[in-house]
Amino acid sequence: MTDFTSALPWPGLRAVRMSLVLAGLALSAVPQTAFAQSRLEAVYEASLAGIPVGKGAWTIDIGDDQYSASAFGGTSGLLKAFSGGSGTGAAQGKVVNGALVATNYQASTTTSKKTEAIHITLSNGTVKEFGIDPPPPIDPDRIPLTDAHKKNVYDPMTASLLRVPGTADPVGPDACHTGAAVFDGRMRYDLKLDFKRMEFVKAEKGYRGLAVVCAVYFTPVAGYIPDRPVIKYLAAQRNIEISFAPLAGTRILVPFRMMVPTPLGTAMLEAVQFVTLPSHVAKTQ
Repeated sequence: MTDFTSALPWPGLRAVRMSLVLAGLALSAVPQTAFAQSRLEAVYEASLAGIPVGKGAWTIDIGDDQYSASAFGGTSGLLKAFSGGSGTGAAQGKVVNGALVATNYQASTTTSKKTEAIHITLSNGTVKEFGIDPPPPIDPDRIPLTDAHKKNVYDPMTASLLRVPGTADPVGPDACHTGAAVFDGRMRYDLKLDFKRMEFVKAEKGYRGLAVVCAVYFTPVAGYIPDRPVIKYLAAQRNIEISFAPLAGTRILVPFRMMVPTPLGTAMLEAVQFVTLPSHVAKTQ
């Protein structure tokens, strides 16, 4: 899988990395008819059983008629000494009647052993073209992707932006009542959110306030190898949760913290900087 957290690869701990990819895989709700220009500048730290293992940055720009998001990062601390790695991810698209409609997605990861790049081109939720460089080896056990699996999907970066319908405060239980299909360039999977609780969060710099905590359930659909232990582990998990904080001036929520139980301890991805800069309200379409 490749997404926002591909900018935070833990090559020596595959199960942890595969768990953390869900941090960038929130769900999208119905479109809004009014939007606001806004920018997020966030920095995240990752830890495993309380030990720092990575750090990365995420920037999101929402305009009147287009948006972009980009992330980069790498391993740190003890993990870097054993298995260094870095990565980037980015998505671009249009804002159409308040909905984020992706057009392009790119991601790359680099370790001491290899570099891998993924790209996806989309049109109105349909994958028009995608590729992985270098191409992965063919595995007869991999569930094949069909054209149907590449329709009505979100790229991982765009899917990270949770849009909440209505006019009430978007930071509330209703934000978790949703689900989505995601294609990451290799695999198609479904995600479902359920409300867990409200909590107060505080970044070292930037946002301090309420966040809504959602349970996250992962279901693989195609493009995966069923016998892979990490796939079985994630699909069976019922204790993965993400805390969402608001992107000021919009009805978009962004992951602030994620917690995933792993055989090596709790994996956590948490914002230490979460600075949003709202601008003027965009025109209603």
